[in-house]
Amino acid sequence: MAQIIDGKKISAQIKEEVKTKVAEYKNQGMEVCLAVVQVGNNPASTVYVGNKKKACELVGIKSLAYELPEETSEEELLNLVNKLNNEKEVNGILVQLPLPSHIDEEKVTNAIVPEKDVDGFHPANVGALSIGKQGFISCTPYGIIQLLKRSNIEIAGKHCVIIGRSNIVGKPMAMLLLRENGTVTVVHSRTKDIKEITKQADILVAAIGKPKFIDETYIKSGAVVIDVGINRDENNKLCGDVDFESVEPVVSAITPVPGGVGPMTIAMLMNNCVEAFEFQNR
Repeated sequence: MAQIIDGKKISAQIKEEVKTKVAEYKNQGMEVCLAVVQVGNNPASTVYVGNKKKACELVGIKSLAYELPEETSEEELLNLVNKLNNEKEVNGILVQLPLPSHIDEEKVTNAIVPEKDVDGFHPANVGALSIGKQGFISCTPYGIIQLLKRSNIEIAGKHCVIIGRSNIVGKPMAMLLLRENGTVTVVHSRTKDIKEITKQADILVAAIGKPKFIDETYIKSGAVVIDVGINRDENNKLCGDVDFESVEPVVSAITPVPGGVGPMTIAMLMNNCVEAFEFQNR
């Protein structure tokens, strides 16, 4: 029977830890504050922003919401980011992606000062991760490391295979697993014989955005499988990149979708906000 890695339970533990820290700072008369900026009304973005606000409320972090119309210019958005960079009470800044097509996402991401970049997307933070220095880590891969550690899954010495090389998950995931002394292989759309490589994985992280793409033929018996995908199947039901039904019987541990990696992303965002606050107040 595979161990089902419960992201809801582990994310709740992390939020409780964050809540305790936030309360301690409040008792000292200090407040942790996150500014969330959304441009336009992309339905998925609205849901994500709502979830972030709820999480802030739960852990006691003050959240400032900036909901800007679709036609907001790039210059106006950059001016707001600059204003938030300079506001002492704001510890973290999050600009919800995707942005409307007339705005350069990279320019906006790079405009957030690295010490307030709680998403971990700024080149300075990505660079810090790659050379093992202090910086903010992208929330989803950071959450996956917590899932593994808190489920007592050993990373050191294991062959870790990541499917997907995105800047948000694949690349930072590879660097984090290396930092934990895993032996890391990244496969992607141009990799030859993907199955031959994934079948060698002790820990497999699937982040390709294709519903139920990974079935049992990709998996070594007894492997640990982390499913980052959030897709809809033919019946419009939420599913991951992994075909859970066929894979679960052959693995030692697996994350479900929903309820696996997803809840961890917001928990680690809350954690990053507190780390930002601590960094700025030391």
